[in-house]
Amino acid sequence: MIRINKLTLLFLSCFSISFAQEKLTKEKAVSIALEQNYGIKIANNNVKTAKNNASIYNSDYLPSINANAGGNYSNTDSDFTLQNDEKSEINGAESKNYNASIGLNYTLFDGFGRSYNYQKLKETYNLSELEAQTVIENSLLQIFTIYYEVARLTENNQNILESLNISKQRLTRAKYAFEYGQNTKLQVLNAEVDINNDSIRYINSKQLLANAKRDLNLLLGRNVTTDFNVETNVLFNNIFDLDELLEKAKQHNIEMQKINKSVEISNLDIKINKSDLYPKLSLNSSYAWNKTDNDHTFNYAEQISKGINAGISLNWNIFDGGSTKTRIQNTKIYADNLSIQKTQIINELERNVTNALEIYNNALFILQSEEKNVETNKHNFTRTEEQFKLGQVTSIEFRQAQVNLLNAKSNLNQAKYDAKNAELKLLQLTGDLLNSKF
Repeated sequence: MIRINKLTLLFLSCFSISFAQEKLTKEKAVSIALEQNYGIKIANNNVKTAKNNASIYNSDYLPSINANAGGNYSNTDSDFTLQNDEKSEINGAESKNYNASIGLNYTLFDGFGRSYNYQKLKETYNLSELEAQTVIENSLLQIFTIYYEVARLTENNQNILESLNISKQRLTRAKYAFEYGQNTKLQVLNAEVDINNDSIRYINSKQLLANAKRDLNLLLGRNVTTDFNVETNVLFNNIFDLDELLEKAKQHNIEMQKINKSVEISNLDIKINKSDLYPKLSLNSSYAWNKTDNDHTFNYAEQISKGINAGISLNWNIFDGGSTKTRIQNTKIYADNLSIQKTQIINELERNVTNALEIYNNALFILQSEEKNVETNKHNFTRTEEQFKLGQVTSIEFRQAQVNLLNAKSNLNQAKYDAKNAELKLLQLTGDLLNSKF
């Protein structure tokens, strides 16, 4: 049993050697995520696509220009019969033709559909930016959750290690006391059992910490084996007013901004479909060049033609079987659905903000209670330790005080990071997550 404890202690001492590690601050984590997070990179590419779609080159405002060129060769045999039955023939008549043209087509008026469609493309681009912001907010919230989990486990490790050192000191005292006949072998065995339990807890905690670090590295889009340390200090904004939060949420919440943008786009869709009721006026023009070379069997050895053609065309689809009317009605229904959805989002947002504020306030209250609980357990452990050294309390009572203090510290860490995560969720709902100090 003693041999196993020595091996365990040797393993733990080797395990706890500190190496130079990267100090990963919250600001640095955000910076890395904005550049390397996989979801954010895909969202940014989607924004680039929407930006390309909103370009003037995709708006139908620019004319279309087409160029054509070609050449033809013919070699024909012909037989002729006159009215007096006299016959003649021409064999191997060669003719060469060359042509080139350039044409321009431009829509002068299309019922304002082109203008509304261009506006829709711009608003769709703005909506894609909001979609990307949603991905960024959700990614950062997930990253902070894992970051604070790493911080929690880091502090837990330190607390467990401190408790393990206390257990080692207790074992040393128990061995000395046994050697001098001041206690029984049972005290030594109890101390060894407690060290084994603390060692197992420490190893399990380190494994959880290593897993959490790999999870964070994955979210940051970097090598998952990269080792680092994190900050464990946490700052809180202790004062939030519900009315101010609700007003801010209605203006800046990302889901509210997205539904407002979708309403604008649906209104443009109605106008786009109504534009099909108007006539369309188009301009077309071209310049053509044509040359023909003939052999001696033709009357003309060479023929060249060139010139400009231009025209205006009017097209008015007076009745299309009602398809345009149906599209207009459907887009109006869709716009009405968006209006209903907006009302629903507002109500849900009020509920979510109210709930999030209560959760945050409760988390702060729990945090304060856990802080007091830790102080109480510290005093209790200190007095119990003094009495244990004087032989006034048993090892079981001392162990209980030790475990109570460890659990209190663990609960405090949990409460601290629960409160911070609740605050971040509240900031996300009000649209302040990307503007806040972490």
